[in-house]
Amino acid sequence: MSARDRISIFPSRMAQTIMKGRLKGAQKGHSLLKKKADALQFRFRAILKKIVETKSLMGDVMREALFSLAEGKFATKSDFNNIVLQNVNKAQFGVITQQDNVAGVLLPVFETAQSGADSNELAGLSGGGQQFTRIKKNFERAIKLLVDLASLQTSFITLDDIIKSTNRRVNALEHVVIPRIERTIQYILSELDEMEREEFYRLKKIQEKKKKMRAKSEANLKLLKQRGNYQEPQSLLDLDEDDQQEILF
Repeated sequence: MSARDRISIFPSRMAQTIMKGRLKGAQKGHSLLKKKADALQFRFRAILKKIVETKSLMGDVMREALFSLAEGKFATKSDFNNIVLQNVNKAQFGVITQQDNVAGVLLPVFETAQSGADSNELAGLSGGGQQFTRIKKNFERAIKLLVDLASLQTSFITLDDIIKSTNRRVNALEHVVIPRIERTIQYILSELDEMEREEFYRLKKIQEKKKKMRAKSEANLKLLKQRGNYQEPQSLLDLDEDDQQEILF
């Protein structure tokens, strides 16, 4: 195991505890990010399905709106541009922005809002009023669908970027961070086992050395006794009171 495959740390019990805590945190973070990615993927697929349906409906709505415009021009034998310019002086519909929270990700949501009553309701009554009202309703529906489609497209792009970054984090934790911490823990355990074996070997050698020294001392003592040069040390209990006082004080 090379030093690049693990975290550079001194092997000890404290380091082992720290690495176990980091491993637990990384595993929990990986689990939470995985759940977040799954939730975002579920919403992503739902938005994609809705975009396809909205685009398909948008084609029919725009075709109907443009056909009603051409039909109105043909029926009234006139152009609606002058009527629109004379009667429309402010926007009837506006766009408001809201936010939708999906697994901690804020997605922009666009909605159409009508500003008050329709002030141009009677426009065009003098020439093709019914056709003008029909055209207006068809284009109102088209505008609402366009705003919904813009909201879905924006949410789609935002989710796509967030899902990519989340998946990168999940893969980094799964394939880089967690294995590196696990290899570090294995390194610490192997080093601690090696240190324990070295300590056990050292203690064993010390005991063997003490045993040899004790055996040598006993052999020398036995040899002195055999030669008669050995004299037992005098016990403190056998000393006189004066001698004891001198020794103790």
